[in-house]
Amino acid sequence: MNNNNLLPPHFLVLVLSTFAIAMASLFVGVAQTSFSAIFTGSPDAWFMMTTSRLPRLLSLILAGSGLAICGVILQQIVQNRFAEPATTGGLDAAKLGVLIAVIHWPELGLQAKAGAALFFCLLTSSIFVLILRQVRIKNTVLVPVIGLMYGGVLSAIADFYAYQHNLMQNMQAWLLGDFSKVIQGNYEILYFVIPIIFITYLFAQRFTIIGMGESFASSLGLNYFLMIAFALFIVSLCVATVMVTVGSLPFVGLVIPNLVAMRYGDNIQQTLPITALYGALFLIICDIFGRLIIFPFEIPIGLTSGCLGGLLFLFILKKSKR
Repeated sequence: MNNNNLLPPHFLVLVLSTFAIAMASLFVGVAQTSFSAIFTGSPDAWFMMTTSRLPRLLSLILAGSGLAICGVILQQIVQNRFAEPATTGGLDAAKLGVLIAVIHWPELGLQAKAGAALFFCLLTSSIFVLILRQVRIKNTVLVPVIGLMYGGVLSAIADFYAYQHNLMQNMQAWLLGDFSKVIQGNYEILYFVIPIIFITYLFAQRFTIIGMGESFASSLGLNYFLMIAFALFIVSLCVATVMVTVGSLPFVGLVIPNLVAMRYGDNIQQTLPITALYGALFLIICDIFGRLIIFPFEIPIGLTSGCLGGLLFLFILKKSKR
C-alpha cells in the first residue's frame, strides 16, 4: 500500500460492499417488503422504512462507527492494543450512571440519562488512566485484566444498587444491546457520533503523539494531560449516547481497530475512515445474523456481537503470537 495515498486503492470496494449489505439489511425482518413496493410508493412500505428500518440502519452505522473510533482513541491513551470501553470500565460506568438517573430522576428524558452516563464514564475512565500511570505493567495483557477487574467492581456496585430498588430484571433488559426497539424519535441522540468522528479525524495526529508517551508529546509542545482529558471526554460522550440508546455492545472497539491495524498499519489519520466503516459493517452483519438465526424471532445484537467479536479476538491473539 502506498503510504502517500490518504486511503487504500480498494477503499471504494469497501464502501460499496458496506452499502450493499446495509441496503440488504433493510429488507430483513418479520414484516416483508420489496424494492418494487418502495419504488411504487406503497404507503405501508414507506411507513415501515421511515419509522423502523432506516432508523435502525442509521443507528447501527453510528453506533458501530463510534465505538470503533472509541477503541482507537483508548488504545492510544493507555498505549495498549487490548483497550476498549468494555475492558477499561467505561461501559460499566455508563451503566451505573444510567441506573442512578433512572432511580432518582425517572421523569427526565434520554438526554439526562446520557448526561449521567457521560459523567460517570468520564470520571471512572480518568481514574483508570491514573491507575495505569501508577502501576508498572510489563505485560500488555495485564491492562485489559486490570480493566475487567475495575469494570467488575463498577458492575457489582450497579447490580447491588439495582437489587435494592428491584430493578435487576429491568436493568438487564434495557442494557443488553438491542436495536429492535429503535424507531423514529428515540435514536436521534446518536447523531452526536458524527461530530465525534470528524473531531477525532482532525486530532488524529495529536492522538498518535499521545500514544508515544508523555515525554515525547511534551517535547513536541503538546499539552499531554489536556489532550488526555479531551480524548476521554470524546470517548465518554460516545459510549454514553450508545449505552442509553441501544445498550451495551461488546468487542466492537476492541477487534475492529486491531484488525484494521493488522491490515493497514498504525497511521490513525489514514485508517480512521476504514475503522469507522468496518465498525459499522461489523454491527450490521451481527444484526442480520440476529434477525435470521431463529427467524421470525430475534436475538439481541449484544449476544451476536459478543460471539462474533470473541471469535475475531481469538483470531487476533493467534496472529499476534506469530
